[in-house]
Amino acid sequence: MEKKLEFENYYYEQGCTSVCGVDEAGRGPLAGPVCAAAVILPKGLLIEGVDDSKKLSEKKREILFDIIKEKAVAYNIAWASVEEIESMNILNAAMLAMKRAVEGLPVKADFALIDGNKRPSLEIPCVDIVKGDSKSESIAAASILAKVSRDRLMIEYAEKYPVYGFEKHKGYPSEYHADMIRQYGPCEIHRMSFLTGILHPELKKPRTKAQRMGAKGEAAALEYLTENGYSFLEKNYRSGHGEIDLIVQKDGCVIFVEVKTRDEAAIARPSDSVTARKRKKLIETANAYIIEKGSTLQPRFDVVEVVYTSGTKHPQITHIENAFGEE
Repeated sequence: MEKKLEFENYYYEQGCTSVCGVDEAGRGPLAGPVCAAAVILPKGLLIEGVDDSKKLSEKKREILFDIIKEKAVAYNIAWASVEEIESMNILNAAMLAMKRAVEGLPVKADFALIDGNKRPSLEIPCVDIVKGDSKSESIAAASILAKVSRDRLMIEYAEKYPVYGFEKHKGYPSEYHADMIRQYGPCEIHRMSFLTGILHPELKKPRTKAQRMGAKGEAAALEYLTENGYSFLEKNYRSGHGEIDLIVQKDGCVIFVEVKTRDEAAIARPSDSVTARKRKKLIETANAYIIEKGSTLQPRFDVVEVVYTSGTKHPQITHIENAFGEE
C-alpha cells in the first residue's frame, strides 16, 4: 500500500508542501461533458479501498466519494462542456477540465500529479503518470470524484432525455445507445463529432492496408525495444510540425524513433524513405516534445526497420541508432 504514496512522498521530500492528484472521466462517451477532479490528501494518508475508479463497483465508488471529500485537505471538481469538446477536441477539453480543477482548489497546490501521458498547462509544476490512478493515492481519489460526479450528472440527464438510457450507459457507446441515436436522432448533449460512424456509416473510412501494416510494425518495434532495455514513454506523439512514432528512454537519453515498415517485395530499404525533409520535421517535433515535457535528457534519433517476409512468424528488425548523426 505504501507504494501508492511514492510519488506524493517524493515531491514532499523535494520541498513541496501541497501535492494534488488530478484525473478526468468521460473522454470516451458519445454524450455529456468531460469531468476532472483535483484532490489534496493529508500527507501519509491512505484511504482503505481507494483505487482506480474503473476497478471499483458503482456502490463502492459512491461510498468512497463521501469519505474522500471528508478526509481531503481540499478538492475541486470541474468540467469542460460538450460545446468545448466540439470546438477544441476531446483531448484539449479534458486538459482544460483538469486545469480548471487544479486552479479552483480552495487550498492551492504547489505540485500536481496528472494521470495519463499528457499534462494540462498549469501555473504550478506537474508530472504526468501513465496509469497514475493505480500508482498514486491522490490520483486514485481524484478518479473516484470525477467518475461519480459525471455518472450522477448523466443520471440527471436521463430524466430530461429518457429515450437514450443515460442512466444505464452514462453516455458511452453501447449498442443500445447507438440504436436509440439512430431511432430518435441525437439530443443537445450529444457530441456530434463522435457520431459519424453511427449516423453516417458510409463516411467511415476503413483503415488502409498500409495503415494496418504501419501499426503492426510499430507494435513489433516497441516490443523489440522494450525487450532490449528501453523504457516506453509515448507513442504517436503529435505536434504542429508532425508525428513521432515512438519515444523511449535508455541510458540517460530520450530517443525519438521513426519506424519504417515494408514487406519483402519492397525494392528500397525502409530507412531510405527518411528524407532530409522528413528528418527536419522529426527534429522540430522532438523539440516540441522536449519543451512540453521539460525533458533534460540527451536527445537521440533512431530508425527501426521492420520487414515482413512471407512464411515467417516474426519480422526482421534492424535498429539504426543515432540515425541522424549530429543533426
